[in-house]
Amino acid sequence: MQYQGVLTKMQTEIGDPIQYYLIFDADFIHVNQLLNKKLHIEFDSYQCLACGENKKIFRQGYCYDDFYNQPQVGDWVMRPELSTAHMDIEDRDLEFEKKVQLQPHIVYLANSSNVKVGVTRKSQVPTRWIDQGAHEAIEIVEVPNRYLAGITEVALKDHISDKTNWRTMLKNEVVDEDLAVYKDKLKDFIPEEVKGYFIENGKETVLKFPVLQYPDKLKSLNLEKTPEYSGVLKGIKGQYLIFEDNTVFNVRNHEGFVVNLTIS
Repeated sequence: MQYQGVLTKMQTEIGDPIQYYLIFDADFIHVNQLLNKKLHIEFDSYQCLACGENKKIFRQGYCYDDFYNQPQVGDWVMRPELSTAHMDIEDRDLEFEKKVQLQPHIVYLANSSNVKVGVTRKSQVPTRWIDQGAHEAIEIVEVPNRYLAGITEVALKDHISDKTNWRTMLKNEVVDEDLAVYKDKLKDFIPEEVKGYFIENGKETVLKFPVLQYPDKLKSLNLEKTPEYSGVLKGIKGQYLIFEDNTVFNVRNHEGFVVNLTIS
């Protein structure tokens, strides 16, 4: 079977295990059904997710120009504490920023390679945790806008990591933790204006990924350096495809890449 399309991050559906889908313009592929099958991936061209042109992808699926003018990749996306829509101040497009920033947000703890703090829109729970390859997560606070979530994350980063070690996550060298204990220890460090949003009795969410074989060494596939690759798919975790020969492919890092995909 052959497919061609522009890579975007895999869509997910909660389940036991999590279900993954690659969405192309004319097709969608249920990636779980490709486990134990041979995939041949060939890089064809670029297609910027904003302008649609065949221009080299700079970051997050966008060409250089669009990365610096599209509102969905403003600095406040990676650094929520920079959000200003709640003050009616525009960054790139106030209408868009209000729509995204002025909605309920969650500050959470997730355990993918270690326990880390993060921020996501409430509507992106548990998608955000799945994308990070977290096998367990718990909500700390639910706030009405992105700014309050951002300043909470900044305050908690002094006491706990905000980074995932992707290598540890993919090798599954992880330890189960009692996230409720971590959460209670962090409670006193939440900013004063956010303390009233603390979630007292939240439960831990456990996530299971469709992985038949974890790699013991990692070889990361970069389609710009290696435009063709073939391998037997053994697992899907986070936004990575894991192959039998220890190659791992970060789908999200290749957003905006047009690929030919052959399944045998």
